[in-house]
This record gives sequence, C-alpha cells and structure tokens, in this order.
Amino acid sequence: MVRTTPSGARAVARCLELGRAPYSDMEGGLYRGYLTPAHRAAIDRMAQWMRAAGMTTRVDGAVNLIGRYDGSTDAPPLILASHIDSVRNAGVYDGPLGIMLGIECVARLAAEGRRMPFPIEVIAFGDEEGSRFPVSMLTSKTLAGSLTGIPEMADADGTRFADALAAFDTSPEQVLAAAHSGALAYLEAHIEQGPALQAEGLALGIVTGIAAQLRLQATVIGMAGHAGTSSMDLRRDALAGAAEMMVAIERTARDDASDLVATVGCLEAFPGATNVIPGEVRFTIDLRSGDAGRRDRASAAILHEIAAIAARRQLDLRVETVQDFPASPCDAGLMALLDDAMAAAGHPARHLVSGAGHDAMNMAPLCPAAMLFIRCRDGISHNPAEHVEPDDAEAALAVMSGFIEKLGELHA
Repeated sequence: MVRTTPSGARAVARCLELGRAPYSDMEGGLYRGYLTPAHRAAIDRMAQWMRAAGMTTRVDGAVNLIGRYDGSTDAPPLILASHIDSVRNAGVYDGPLGIMLGIECVARLAAEGRRMPFPIEVIAFGDEEGSRFPVSMLTSKTLAGSLTGIPEMADADGTRFADALAAFDTSPEQVLAAAHSGALAYLEAHIEQGPALQAEGLALGIVTGIAAQLRLQATVIGMAGHAGTSSMDLRRDALAGAAEMMVAIERTARDDASDLVATVGCLEAFPGATNVIPGEVRFTIDLRSGDAGRRDRASAAILHEIAAIAARRQLDLRVETVQDFPASPCDAGLMALLDDAMAAAGHPARHLVSGAGHDAMNMAPLCPAAMLFIRCRDGISHNPAEHVEPDDAEAALAVMSGFIEKLGELHA
C-alpha cells in the first residue's frame, strides 16, 4: 500500500506503478519513449501527484513536465529533476526515482505549511536516454539554453521528430524556445547504476562529477563473397577484422588500469547471410573516464590500432564522432551542503564519479548543479532487475530535505 504521508517508500511505490501499462510502450516490460502514448500517460499521472503535493504544473515546449511550489520570495528556483523516459526493457527507478523524491520533498514542506525563500521546481525531463530519437539528453539541453538547433531525424519506425512533437501540440521552434529563465541551483537524485555503494555498505553517495564521454561510429568495408568458394588467404572479411578491432579496444581499456572504460555496444554485419562473407560491418565505440585527457589519449591509441588492423587486412575503415561530452564537475558549494546534510542524517559523505551521463551535466550553463546517488541492488540498471530498497529512498529523502533547509539558510 502507498503511504499517504511523504516518504521514500511512497516514491518507490510510485516508480513501480509507472512500470506497467499504460505507462509503458511495450508488453511484458518497460519502455517509455519520448513523445509516445506512454510518455503522455506518465506526464498526466505525475502531474496529478505534483498537484496533490501543492504544486502548479505545466508542460513546456520541449514536453518537460514542470511542477512549481512557490517560495516566500520570487527568487530564481531550486530545481529538483531527473528524466521520465527509459531504455527498452528497462528498470523502473532509472530517472523516475529522482522525480518522485523531488515531489516528496515538496509534499513534506506543504504538509508543514512552509515556504522556502526561493521557489522549488520539480522537473520530469522528457528525453535523456535517446532511446527513440538519435539524440540523447535533448530536453535538459533545451532547458539549459544550450541547444541551438535540432537535426532532421526520425525514429526506427520512420516517424519524424517534428510530427511526434505535433502530436503533443508543439514544434521544433517551440522546443528551442523552451529555455529556462534562470535557476538558483540544480539537484538530481539518481540510482548509482554501479556497485560501489553496495560494496561499501552505503545507502548514498555524493557525485563529484560526470565522466567525459566519447561515442564513435565505426564502419569497416571489405568484400562480400561466397562462404564456400572464397579461400581464406584471399578474403577481405569485414566481420573478422571488426572482431580483432573490438578485442584491441577492450585491451586498451584494460591495460590502462584506471577508471577508463570502453564498450562496443552495437554491432551490425551485412549482408547478414549464413553463407556469405560479411562485406560491411558497423559498430559503436563508447569511451568514458573522469579525466578527459585520459579518455582522449585512449581514443587516439584505439584509432591508431584499429586503423593498423584495417590496413593489414586490406579493409577500408571510417570512424565518425557521434557525441563528445566533456567531463562535468559538480559544484563545490552544493557538494558541501550535501556533505552537511549527509552528516546531519547520519550518513558518511562518500564521494564518487559518475561513469554514466545524466541531465545534471547539461545544467551548468543555467546554474550550479549537484547529484546524489542512491544504492541499487548489485549495481544493476537498464534492466528489469533494477531494485532500490525503500529505506534507501527514505535516506535520500532525508538528505535532500536537509539540503533544501541548508540552502534556505544561505538565502534567508
């Protein structure tokens, strides 16, 4: 049963509710894409919870849901936010838990009849994962005012982005016009998506920064041929070459023995027939490190090595940069407030870097930003097995509420 008073347990229960129809676009699992019927249903339900917590609500031109709880002054707001969309076959907590905890923070203030010396906005970003259209974190970039243009794009079914927006009564022009007028600070609570907190027996951690990320698209061109009549010494097998490249990519990251990680997450071989030597292969490369210099050195080493493999195997190689995100440090002043709130709630101030990208990394042009990590079982995320204990959500709520109080004291 969902508790009627503000609590971490209620936040968890609401995440579970959003994990089923009509809040999912797939049967038997969770997938909530940007600008889909499930997205619309989730906005409607979250808006109900926001209004019950004492907020007014609106949906901006980028289809971000914004709940506002006025302060005792008309100062710039504190933003508590995360994303409402999901990957395919997702867990229920990645994104929504941060929004639910923001609602609980406001509900607690409203239940006490209190206003802070600044407004609080709880925001559910429409797109962070990039799981429908090929641009991730589009809506937080919009809010921060850093999005200067929108490429022509369509989803896997051929639906144009502009048409998907039109179904929500908005347009690309209105997306670009949805930049926020300014904020006091940004705080995002999010599951860790890694095993460090569980390994150390900790419920919470403070994020010091988000790792630099580089995403590349590699295309390897060989020569397709008959599997039975092409001798091994004359083959230009694009898939065999790509396989050697992928081993080299993994070896480079392992040998660095640091926080550097490298992942080949997507692989396509053409023509994709059992009895045909692959003539073309496409694969992605994802590189991340808390140190942008380390990431860039690894990228250069990888590009040099896979080019050498291609030359030796008489293959053509093209590599394009898809995304390049710099490292994004969190604000030192906000981290200090989180340190104090953690101590007041009886938790050690464990600091850690986020290897995953988050909307918080886009908010620096708008305001100082900070993140609070919440333990998830076995570090599992982007998976239906994703799990958060209600007690850990309760601990996060206490720290977030303490952070709000301490920020209020600074601006009283």
